[in-house]
Amino acid sequence: MQLEHVTYTDAWSKELPTALDSEATLVFVAGAAELIDKPAPFAELRRAFPKARILGCSSAGEISGASISDHSIVAAIARFETTRLAIETAPALAGESFAAGQALAKGLVKDDLRAVLVLSDGLAVNGTELVAGLNSVLPATVIVTGGLAGDGDRFKRTWVLDGETPKSGIVSALGLYGKDLRVSHGSRGGWDKFGPERVVTKSVGNVLWELDGKPALALYKEYLGERASGLPATGLLFPLAIREAADSEKSLVRTILAVDGANQTMTFAGDIPKGHLAQLMKANFERLIGGAADAAEIANGGASDSSKPTLAIAISCVGRRLVLGERAEEELEATLAAMPKDTVQVGFYSYGELSPYAKGRCDLHNQTMTLTLLGE
Repeated sequence: MQLEHVTYTDAWSKELPTALDSEATLVFVAGAAELIDKPAPFAELRRAFPKARILGCSSAGEISGASISDHSIVAAIARFETTRLAIETAPALAGESFAAGQALAKGLVKDDLRAVLVLSDGLAVNGTELVAGLNSVLPATVIVTGGLAGDGDRFKRTWVLDGETPKSGIVSALGLYGKDLRVSHGSRGGWDKFGPERVVTKSVGNVLWELDGKPALALYKEYLGERASGLPATGLLFPLAIREAADSEKSLVRTILAVDGANQTMTFAGDIPKGHLAQLMKANFERLIGGAADAAEIANGGASDSSKPTLAIAISCVGRRLVLGERAEEELEATLAAMPKDTVQVGFYSYGELSPYAKGRCDLHNQTMTLTLLGE
């Protein structure tokens, strides 16, 4: 695999490596949300790489190496030798997330499919249902990772590339095929749970109505105190951990997308099933950075030959960036330190991360650092 990366602010950081263009070339892109209104740089990418598969979305911060930028674009260009690539796109509309996942999977599934990388609109989609749709079609042997597009802490508009065109309300998935592909993944959080664990007594999909029989939003506001006036953005600082039962070791994290003061409900990036246990979480700086390092070590441990070029796609939750503030780049330094020195790391801060919990089927996560390593 041949690998380059470039960045864009007012112009590309270097001449685009057009010699890497081929049908086996992936151009992975993350860019600022406002670029949906200024799409010229994406058209430049398509002109430079007419044969390539272009996969990209908006971000809450663009990741290049150990640096974070805003109002920019980061792009990695990876030309594979024998791995084949294909892209499918589907609508990501309210109530149709499961069907979107199924449609993407049906379009990509073949005997030698090894991995699927998914990027979705971060506001219109129900991430839990999207993943369930993918999992209902794809074999358990296929690794599924990815993330939900971001829009800083604004929660107004996100986009996903349809070819070279940024569009809201869609989800795009890249299929990678062939026996020579190296793919591995890792996902970890680092948040501390606090307060009592409560039972979800009323919910509908990703809308939480009641905890322990009490209005969910009112309870949440009690814990947030003065920060409650800043919801939903301040909710990123206090995610919710859910698990199926008291004896379940698997705990998933959910982030607030919206609140409804009239109904006292909260809408999350993924489902909050009735009967599950829920507990608030808060930040621990050192554990967040340590969690990022753990994710990289897990991912790198799955790589069969780390001496060859490796593309690391880093997708970290916007809540982590807001909490870490000026220390946010430390988690990127931690991931790079755990990987081969020549690894190219690009990615974005997201509204949700897609990855297996450890092994097995994909899940929707929030507030994690999720890494996907690709090579041959």
